[in-house]
Amino acid sequence: MTSTVRPASPAEAVQRPGRWLALCVLVLAVLLVAVDATVLGLATPYISEDLRPSGAQLLWIGDVYSFVIAGLLVSMGSLGDRVGRKRILLVGATAFGAISVLNAYATTPELMIVARALLGVAGATLMPATLALIRNLFPDPRERSLAVGIWGATASAGTAVGPIAGGFLLEHFWWGSVFLINLPVMAVLVVVGARLLPESRNPDPGPWDLASVLLSLAGMVGVVYAVKEAAAHGLTWTSLTAGLLGIAALHGFVRRQLTLPAPLLDMRLFRNRGFSGAVLADLLTILGLSGLVFFLSQYLQLVQGRGPLEAGLAELPAALGAVAAGLVAGRAARRFSVRAVVSSGLAAVGLALAALTVVGQSTGYPLLGLSLLVVGIGAGFSFTVTADVILSSVPRDQAGAASAVSETAYELGAALGIALLGSVVTGVYRGFTGPAGTPAQAHESLGGAVEAAAHLPADTSADLLDAARQSFVDGLTLAAGVGAAVLLATAVAAWFLLRGQRLEGGSRHP
Repeated sequence: MTSTVRPASPAEAVQRPGRWLALCVLVLAVLLVAVDATVLGLATPYISEDLRPSGAQLLWIGDVYSFVIAGLLVSMGSLGDRVGRKRILLVGATAFGAISVLNAYATTPELMIVARALLGVAGATLMPATLALIRNLFPDPRERSLAVGIWGATASAGTAVGPIAGGFLLEHFWWGSVFLINLPVMAVLVVVGARLLPESRNPDPGPWDLASVLLSLAGMVGVVYAVKEAAAHGLTWTSLTAGLLGIAALHGFVRRQLTLPAPLLDMRLFRNRGFSGAVLADLLTILGLSGLVFFLSQYLQLVQGRGPLEAGLAELPAALGAVAAGLVAGRAARRFSVRAVVSSGLAAVGLALAALTVVGQSTGYPLLGLSLLVVGIGAGFSFTVTADVILSSVPRDQAGAASAVSETAYELGAALGIALLGSVVTGVYRGFTGPAGTPAQAHESLGGAVEAAAHLPADTSADLLDAARQSFVDGLTLAAGVGAAVLLATAVAAWFLLRGQRLEGGSRHP
């Protein structure tokens, strides 16, 4: 069966003047989120040293943002459809900048976790609004593909700018400074966006159902929390209860959407095989990547001894590859096919992760750099095309909700990836055998081991660091292997799920 997409109506086909300049403002919001996500990884060793979180608290600092944003994206995307996407984007950007200050000046692990959670609330307003506005700014399918490619390329560029700018700041200032770089971007976005961005909304949206919002949030947080706890501590009554309550809440959410005259999320969208396949591909891809990426900066700094700026530059090939691939992905999908481009991209990422299973403490940079470049190219092709498929599959008045589904898959995948693969790394790491006198904090995190080693005699310190680093690398390579298996399986699934799917303005492919 061939999947088709709804053609633009004559009213939609009118080209809006200044749309490319408006796109420049929209990508600032993407840059804001991407930079924030990447600088956290670089700052983690410094946060560990200063705030001294436990291993569990460190994982919460890393993934609570994704937990909250995953639970609220659909609600915020639907809210934007109702009250105006421009309005919610500008309000969210202002809040994002203000809460970044709270992150920068957190004094305890608990306050840091709360600050990251609040940042997730603000972040949930940004990404769906940007994609939805692109859907409305660019009715022409070929222009929209290029706009989505620029949108994705900017996110990738943010992953490059974040580590480099963050590395520079970490070498000259305290760790909180990496969160303050959000402020000038936010200021430009709000001031310029207020003048340039057009307002758009669903003309007949219906009420915003608070019960659906609460069910969505409770369901997503409950399920992700259960997975995280089960991965870290095994199946316990706490994790089982949280998981069952989360599943029950999500079931209630779905049933409620099917009965509401104006649901937060139109569940009929998932009847489109291309839409469902693209969403699933995004979720599993990020799941396979995120846990590894979260720990890669720690590997470069705490295992290989690179400075934060050098570590940021070392991760640059992934961003460069993603930028290049994102800009040509739409053209490639029209020339070949959607499923060929997406499946090939995912397979490339899987093979690159498989190559990282052989890294050791002293692995040279050529293997790391080449693997990261291939990861970036593969991800750039896949994510750009799936985003275009998702946007093209829905009417303009549902663009916010559809974009939110795409971003929910992304954030849920990130949360699950950090929970599962991060727990693999942490679980393997904690099992190392250190020399006599090794303090308990050394088994909580590699940053804790480095801090503990600084207060031990030279011989004992060297033995502790060697054992801890080797155990961390063992966990990292195991996580890379699991991630590779997930990506290769996703590539196969995408080949079948995206069969017959095409982008608007392209030829039909098998």
